[in-house]
Amino acid sequence: MLLMFSMAACEKDYNHPVPVTEVPAEEPVKEPEDTTDGTEDEETADKPNDVAAEVKSTDPLKDAADVALNKVILVTFTEEMDPATINISTFTVRQGTTEVAGTVAYSSKVATFTPAVNMVANGVYKVRVSTEAKGVDGMKLAFATEWAFTTGEKAPAPLAVVELGAAGNYVILAKTAINNNPTSAITGNMGVSPAATSYITGFSLTDATGYATSAQVTGKVYGADMADPTPINLTTAVENMITAYNDAAGRPSPDFTELGTGSIGGKTLSAGLYKWTNTVSIPTDITISGGPNDVWIFQIAGDLTVASAVNITLSGGAQAKNIFWQVGGEVTIGTTAGFKGIILSMTGVTLGTGASHEGRLLAQTAVILDGNAVTQP
Repeated sequence: MLLMFSMAACEKDYNHPVPVTEVPAEEPVKEPEDTTDGTEDEETADKPNDVAAEVKSTDPLKDAADVALNKVILVTFTEEMDPATINISTFTVRQGTTEVAGTVAYSSKVATFTPAVNMVANGVYKVRVSTEAKGVDGMKLAFATEWAFTTGEKAPAPLAVVELGAAGNYVILAKTAINNNPTSAITGNMGVSPAATSYITGFSLTDATGYATSAQVTGKVYGADMADPTPINLTTAVENMITAYNDAAGRPSPDFTELGTGSIGGKTLSAGLYKWTNTVSIPTDITISGGPNDVWIFQIAGDLTVASAVNITLSGGAQAKNIFWQVGGEVTIGTTAGFKGIILSMTGVTLGTGASHEGRLLAQTAVILDGNAVTQP
């Protein structure tokens, strides 16, 4: 299933699993404290260094019913963990006595378990996080945690990708300008239309018939005033870009609405449709977790702002080509940040100095670059 940036996120109104009596004595169990908003509470923030980490919240919840058959299971810890100790041995899922095959990933206090195949309908699954999971201080998890949930009748229809049409032939496509402060490294074709080639600046273009080249571009550069068939090709690409934007913006029934009230730093986002009616900011690193065929669509009515040095990590096989950021306002990616996905902007996209992007920049006004690496997915 793919995602559109509105996605199944790692934090819904979490409750916490109840202690399980059959856990071995050497692994005491305790119910995590109820801090479901994804932020550190005062007690956690001031916790002494000699206190071990605990499980803070889970998704699905304890005894949850009608869980999606393709659900990514998430566990949030009270402290940063040693990623090497968060694995298929310490984070397990079973149906009866049968261990479920899957992929375990960890980022920013959140561990995810992505089943290799869909779970069975009406199945009871038991999840366990053992005390062999350790914090970055080397201390074992204070308590083992175990809880169960039940799946529903059938898997939801997978979210379909946003078809880009001819716009998918370009790593950067804009209507009014592509301005670059050298030196950037672009992998893929660039195009601007209806603006002329003169509105592509900072690339020291070398003209050819129907296209141009640049030492900064591994691909070709196109402008609306070039020889045929370039003008009509660009017109079609821009029309397809607008169609793709409208498709992404019009997808109904979001899985997540107003996640984090627009501030999604530190979160792990599962596949799905996400919707915000205002601006979205990413002040700290995020993880996008799911399989290679999953889709994410993020519907953002306002601006999208990514802080400097923030990175997006893909886990579980998630691919940048299946991540769609539909943004009604401006997109600003901070200096040295590392962003991923297909950006469909109603207005413009600006990359700060040294920022990198894996995906496509498709803007209905201008794209502004400053010594950036932009690579098609």
